[in-house]
Amino acid sequence: MELSPGLHRFGNDLVAAHLVVTDDGITLIDAGLPGHYRDLRRELTAMGRALTDLRGIVLTHGDTDHVGFAERVRKELGIPVFIGAEDADRAMGAKPPATPKDAKRIGPMLGFLAYAATKGGFRVPPLTAVERVADGDVLPLPGAPRVIGMPGHSPGSIAVHVPAIRAVFVGDELTTRHVLTGRTGPQPAPFTDDQAASSASLDALSGLDVDWVIPGHGAPWPGRVDDLIAAYRAAESRGR
Repeated sequence: MELSPGLHRFGNDLVAAHLVVTDDGITLIDAGLPGHYRDLRRELTAMGRALTDLRGIVLTHGDTDHVGFAERVRKELGIPVFIGAEDADRAMGAKPPATPKDAKRIGPMLGFLAYAATKGGFRVPPLTAVERVADGDVLPLPGAPRVIGMPGHSPGSIAVHVPAIRAVFVGDELTTRHVLTGRTGPQPAPFTDDQAASSASLDALSGLDVDWVIPGHGAPWPGRVDDLIAAYRAAESRGR
């Protein structure tokens, strides 16, 4: 689905991945779940582009529902996979620490787990090679993505700012659809390692001039970053 010229999304509000599309090639932001590989191929076909147009993958963090099919594409095409340095081990199969118990509702939680199962979410191949990145790096990929360090959800979580399409991808540093409760709107994401650090990291986005703030779960936010942060803070204060 085209969100705007040069910006495409596949998957859904439970788990999504995105494409930065240029004449010189395509950058994949996150790789969803293994079964989203077919969705990627369908999206590329609908665009009139080929899998070989992919030039690289940028992961916002190393959780399995973002690593997804990245290893498959990396091996097929020989392209680099970039990830925050502190999340490299997680993307390569290291077990993440236990996180605090999150609020949940049976219906949305079971729906998320069922969807993950249909997309191969319980057997995600770990990456065997990654390129480690840090805050401020501008990556040699279509759209010239810039890395914004945002530790909290995981130690190496990053946001990916792509000025060429006026978008920033924030991974799970926030969500607009809580996969365990079904609540919508900007709010803290579940399965977060350090919520206080995650909340503080949002200040790195303040004042960013974009048209889209795009989480890994939930609808993209088409508006001012500072309005999104305000909505997040309100939800956080209510304990959502």
